Amino acid sequence: MSADPIVVRASDRAGTAAVASAVAGLLRPRDAVLLVGGLGAGKTAFVQELCAALGATEPVTSPTFNLVHHHSAGALEVCHVDLYRLERTGELDDLGLDDLQDAGAVLVVEWGDLAGGALGGALSVAIEDLGGTARRFELTDEGGQWASRWPALGRALAAAS
Repeated sequence: MSADPIVVRASDRAGTAAVASAVAGLLRPRDAVLLVGGLGAGKTAFVQELCAALGATEPVTSPTFNLVHHHSAGALEVCHVDLYRLERTGELDDLGLDDLQDAGAVLVVEWGDLAGGALGGALSVAIEDLGGTARRFELTDEGGQWASRWPALGRALAAAS
């Protein structure tokens, strides 16, 4: 049985940073975070704040045309992936995401819903633009990999809001 989704609202960019920081504090090598939301929902902003919380110092931009950007973030390597331009899920294999995960990288995937279940278990973060810089986040444990961390994530997000 999977845990209930966690829903959090952020009224501004600092709130988005707090949500991303809560997630960052519980990331482990080989995790996948799937970001879901429409154009302009705040997916790239979430990745920027997540990488900042992990200690990345280089600029984080959308990998729309390169598809994958690599960021050293403290002890973790974050692979920021954008699936928007994929035309078929078979192209996921061409990106070598399994190999990156096997090597210990954390995958943070914009348009993660396009991956279907191809990446296995993941933390899904659905982002809804509420206008301006306000966002609604719905976090779901897809596949049970976050089950042991779910209570801690709930507490961290409650503290962040």
